[in-house]
Amino acid sequence: MSNKFRGAFVAIATPFNPDGSLDEQGLIDLIEFQIAAGTHGIVPCGTTGEAATMSHDEHHRVVELTIKTVAGRVPVLAGTGSNSTSESIELTRHAKEAGADGALLITPYYNKPSQEGLYRHFKALAEAVDIPIIMYNVPGRTSVNMLPATVARCAEIDNIVGIKEATGSLQQVSEVIRLCPNGFAVMSGDDFTSMATVMVGGTGVISVSSNVAPGEMAAMIEAALSNDNAKAREFHYRLFPLMQAMFFDTNPVPAKTALRMMGKIKSDFVRLPMYAMDEAGKTKLQQVLQQCGLL
Repeated sequence: MSNKFRGAFVAIATPFNPDGSLDEQGLIDLIEFQIAAGTHGIVPCGTTGEAATMSHDEHHRVVELTIKTVAGRVPVLAGTGSNSTSESIELTRHAKEAGADGALLITPYYNKPSQEGLYRHFKALAEAVDIPIIMYNVPGRTSVNMLPATVARCAEIDNIVGIKEATGSLQQVSEVIRLCPNGFAVMSGDDFTSMATVMVGGTGVISVSSNVAPGEMAAMIEAALSNDNAKAREFHYRLFPLMQAMFFDTNPVPAKTALRMMGKIKSDFVRLPMYAMDEAGKTKLQQVLQQCGLL
């Protein structure tokens, strides 16, 4: 099952209208841009998609619209995580019913569960919903680090097929790969470690930078998966300034600002408590986009 979770998946931004409502046509257009450019998979309702500020109805609608628009052309890995296990189960059930290829589930944030709590959280989810599950470890956002030994315990559960690993640590990535069974998908959650993650045995990336440079990110990961190290390294350093620029402000503020500058979305509105980039940040971002040939 994990073979479909290979390559450069985009953690797609959710376009909003200037009044803060969902821009459905904007989302459709973004998905078409991604697929035309060669992205390998679409991840709606992740961190970059501002899922934390969505109502359940909005969350359901974004997942449903993404699946309908993609129409089987690439895998859809729906973000369905929460800091409540019961809420995560509800969102994951909906994703399965809507036809998602898998569910991306963040470790519960704010609660700071123990390693045993993390294991039991994912075990409960896997038992409640028969869908391929990719776990998501991002301690910088959640205040809890899911350790490699815990990941390996979860990997023994049939429908837990991979992890998005966003510690920025190749040591942790390597330990996860070493401890987990063959076929377990380890995807980078940090663009700057994505090439290296593949080279130590990972299967790809769930990317922020793919929002604005989907073709280049896909080409870099394809090269790395094909052991064309020189080509992968060339793409890595070409994209490195962009990877950094995507974090000039809190994600997804720079990505949405860049997409608006590129004319890919009508509005770069982000919901509070996120807020627009200041003018100095916009100027820096614009310079990077120009250097990368995106403007």
